[in-house]
Amino acid sequence: MGTNHLTVQQRASLGSLLQDPSYELIPLKSAVAAASHLPDGATISVTASSSGMAATMELAAELAGEGFHVIPHLSARLTENLAELQTVIDVSSKAGITEAFVVGGDFPVAGPFPDGLSLLEALADLGHPFTRIGLPGYPDGHPHIRDDTLHQALVDKAPYAAWVTTQMCFSDHAVTAWVHDLRRKGIVLPVVIGIPGVAEVRKLLTVATRIGVGDSVRFLASHSGLMGRLVRPGGYAPDELLTALSPLCAGSNAGVAGFHFYTFNQVKTTEQWRIAFLDELQV
Repeated sequence: MGTNHLTVQQRASLGSLLQDPSYELIPLKSAVAAASHLPDGATISVTASSSGMAATMELAAELAGEGFHVIPHLSARLTENLAELQTVIDVSSKAGITEAFVVGGDFPVAGPFPDGLSLLEALADLGHPFTRIGLPGYPDGHPHIRDDTLHQALVDKAPYAAWVTTQMCFSDHAVTAWVHDLRRKGIVLPVVIGIPGVAEVRKLLTVATRIGVGDSVRFLASHSGLMGRLVRPGGYAPDELLTALSPLCAGSNAGVAGFHFYTFNQVKTTEQWRIAFLDELQV
């Protein structure tokens, strides 16, 4: 369909939001090399995995040392105790990391933090260097948590947070409905929309293999439909999703603050697509 049908305001909104998105990386050995394809100072979100919080923070600190704006995922269920949480705080302070993304985590509970709220409360008690904290949102719902429970959790966590990032969703209708529902219910946190990046099936399967069997199962379960879309002729790129979301992004009351790319460490292809799409918006 392209972008020719978009209004001037819609094109301007998409272009502005795509100027400085965030890019999600999985803590694998390939992550630092992948980050080299990003602009200087780009925002990188480092996920938590069953490798533990130490792996997340090690990569976060290394990328921060390379000059990137790094946002580590702090997983409540992976944090074993207050001592480990203090280590996360200390590493962040030393590395100059000032933002974090707090998730419950789809893992067995390892310590005293069963959910994001309990971790946020502990961070507040300990004191931390994070001037801004983000939270996850679920336009497609959660496979194991009721929608009303998800909403109440977001209400409870909102006082600690500066923004909410949506989990990857292929449906503009689901994202739009979720954002409008959020506003109707009085939650005013800025929304960063999670967008699937551009990845080859072979490379995606390599990532799934390297993160381990348990993580791979969780990975594929939480991104159901991704494989089917990637194996279509020509693969998947988020052009149509973004253009479909343009009315929401241009809406004055939606509070869309940015885009977040789920790259699966395939940063080069995602970044090449972003630059080309920005050029198309300016035609």
